[in-house]
Amino acid sequence: MTGDPGADPERMLALSYARPGDRRALEALLALDDALAQLLRTTREPALGQMRLAWWREALARLDQEPAPAEPVLKALEREVLAKGVRGAALVPIVHGWEVLIEEESLDSGALRRFGEGRGHVFVAAGAAMGAGPHDPLAAAGQGWALADLSRNLRGSGEADGARSMAIPLLAAAAARRWSRNGRALGALAHLARLDLQAPEGAAPRIGAPHRVGRLLWHRLTGK
Repeated sequence: MTGDPGADPERMLALSYARPGDRRALEALLALDDALAQLLRTTREPALGQMRLAWWREALARLDQEPAPAEPVLKALEREVLAKGVRGAALVPIVHGWEVLIEEESLDSGALRRFGEGRGHVFVAAGAAMGAGPHDPLAAAGQGWALADLSRNLRGSGEADGARSMAIPLLAAAAARRWSRNGRALGALAHLARLDLQAPEGAAPRIGAPHRVGRLLWHRLTGK
């Protein structure tokens, strides 16, 4: 799953395409996604994982009624995302997406779709906070981004192939559209996910390779 964002120069480049206030909102949402990924990486007992995810669900929903507790991710969401009109309850689907990986013994097409729709809601929420354009393909891009990342971290080859096969058309659809200025950082993340899927099987993506950086720069200039 996603790792230390500070160690990924391409992700930092993509985030730089957003206006400063929008970038902070996107960073807060990605920090939530990173926290949930870390939760699954460090939890071996499914029952404990479900309890910890339930805490996040309830904490996000409570942001609509009371101040955030002294938890850095929640504080950042309150300050940078809710202040832009996005409700805490609108972030709960992200947790539901991650729950699929605990609830399901095997990831069939239905489970993968639910995971992609839930986790991919990061893009939908970010688009709302950033004032993305009405024609930006937020849902398709978010789902493809989520599934592409999952496909590179699954151990079962059949499940990895399923996630990859589902991600490819979603990311192709996202890449075919011209993104608005305010949504361009999200478009860049979708382009990176698509480039990751083009790496040879079993090989790590060539982070920082000229063709990858050049693709991001072209997207920044044109929205395509």
